[in-house]
Amino acid sequence: MASLYSDPQWSSNMDEAVSRLSGPGVQLEEALAWLAETSKEEHFSLSDIWGVLTSAGIMKQMDLRLLSEEASRNASNPYPIYCAIEKHCFSNGPLGGKWFEVSPHEAGFTELELFVHTPLLGSKFQNGELIEKKAEMDMVRLQGILGCALAHEEPVMEVLPPWLNVPVEGAVQEYLLMYSVLHHLISLTSSSIKDPSALRELETLQKTLHDKVNHDRSVLLESLSPEERTRLFQRWSLELVEAVESWSQSLEEGAFRTSISFLTKQLVPLILKWEWGTTSNFLYQFQNASVPDCLQSKEQVHLIDAGLLINMAYPSFLGDKRDIDLMIAPESSAGNMFETLTLARDYAAEVNKPFPQIGDEILEDRDWPKDCYVFQGKGKEPTIVYMPLFNRQNCRDAEEYQARMKEFSTFQRPFSQEKVDFLLNTAKTNVKNNREVLLREIRRAALRRAEA
Repeated sequence: MASLYSDPQWSSNMDEAVSRLSGPGVQLEEALAWLAETSKEEHFSLSDIWGVLTSAGIMKQMDLRLLSEEASRNASNPYPIYCAIEKHCFSNGPLGGKWFEVSPHEAGFTELELFVHTPLLGSKFQNGELIEKKAEMDMVRLQGILGCALAHEEPVMEVLPPWLNVPVEGAVQEYLLMYSVLHHLISLTSSSIKDPSALRELETLQKTLHDKVNHDRSVLLESLSPEERTRLFQRWSLELVEAVESWSQSLEEGAFRTSISFLTKQLVPLILKWEWGTTSNFLYQFQNASVPDCLQSKEQVHLIDAGLLINMAYPSFLGDKRDIDLMIAPESSAGNMFETLTLARDYAAEVNKPFPQIGDEILEDRDWPKDCYVFQGKGKEPTIVYMPLFNRQNCRDAEEYQARMKEFSTFQRPFSQEKVDFLLNTAKTNVKNNREVLLREIRRAALRRAEA
C-alpha cells in the first residue's frame, strides 16, 4: 500500500506501480546508508532493519515520504489508513489498548479514541503534554513497523524442525524466533544483491543456520530436565548469533564484507534484546480512566504488524467514527479462509460495534470458497462484500485451491514477474466476474444512506 501511494497518481496509473516491482531495485549500500542514519536515533529497533530490507528487496524503492504530506493528497486516491497493534497490550492487555491506526491526519488507539497529529507520532509526551518534538518517521520506517509480523511468536511455526519433541515455549520459542528472523533477513538481503559471489556467501550462511536448526537432537532433549533444556536452548540461540558473526568475519575484504559487518553490528544486539517497533508513547502518564496500565505506565510502546490480531483492517472501519455503509473486502490472507471475517465479527461484538451477522455455516466452504459472498448489514451494520482471491472460479477443486494458497504464502522471496502478473490478473478477473454484484451493493448502500 505504501508503495502504491509513493505515486500520487497511482489510482489512474497502475502500470507504473506494477513496473516498479520488477525494476532494478535498491542496492544494499543505499539501504545501509539509510540504516546508518536511523541507527543514531533513540528508538532504533529491528523494525527499522526489517523496513529497510523489505523496502529495498521487495518494494524496490526507498520511500522517504512523510505520511502527513498526504493530508492534502489527490482526492481521486482512496484515503490511506495503516494499522498496527501494541505488542505488550496484545499479549497481556485489554482489547482497547491493542489496535493502533495511522492516517495522514492522526495516529492513535482506535478503541480508546485517543490520537495525536501524525507528525507527532514518536515525539515525547507526558500526561498529554508535548515534552520533546521528534522528526516525523518516513515511510521506510513506518513500513517496518506496520509489516513486522516476525515480532511476535506465530512465525516460528514456519521454521519448526520436524525433530523437535518439546513444547514450543520459553527458551525453545526464543531460539526458533531468532532463527526465523535471521533466515528471513538473509533472504531479504539477498534480494538487494546482484554479485554472484556475494549471493553464494549468503547461501552458505543460510545453509549453516538451517543445518544447525534441523540437526536432529531429539534423543539429547529426552534425557534432560526442563531446566537443562532451557539452558541448552539459550546456548543454541547464542550459537546462531555466533555463527553469523564468525561467517561475517570470514568474508574476503571488500565492499560486501564492509556492508555485512555493519549490518551484523546493528542486528545482533537488537536480536538479543528482541527489540521491535519501539516508539515514544504519547499516552505515557496520561490521566484518563480509559487508558490501560499497559499503556499509561510505559514511556515507549512497541508497534507491530496488526495482522497478528486480524489480518484485514476491519477495526478501523467499525462504529460511528467513519460510519461505513459498505466494505468491499478482497481476501488474500494466508491461513484459514474466513478467519479474518470471523475474528472481525468477534472483535466487533467485544467492543460493542455493529457488524452484520456471520454464521459459522460459511466455514463449510473454507477448503474451497466461492469467489464472492455478501453479508447484508441492517440498521447501523455495514454490508460486507467478501472476495477470496483463490476460489471455485479459478481453482478446479480443493486440492488446487490449497496448492495456490501454498504457492503464494507470506514468507518467501520477492515474486517473479510471472507471479506478479498472475496475481494481478487473478484479482482483476475476480472483480470483473463480480462487477454486477459490486455495483448492486454500492447502489443499495447509497439508497440506504439516502433513506436514513
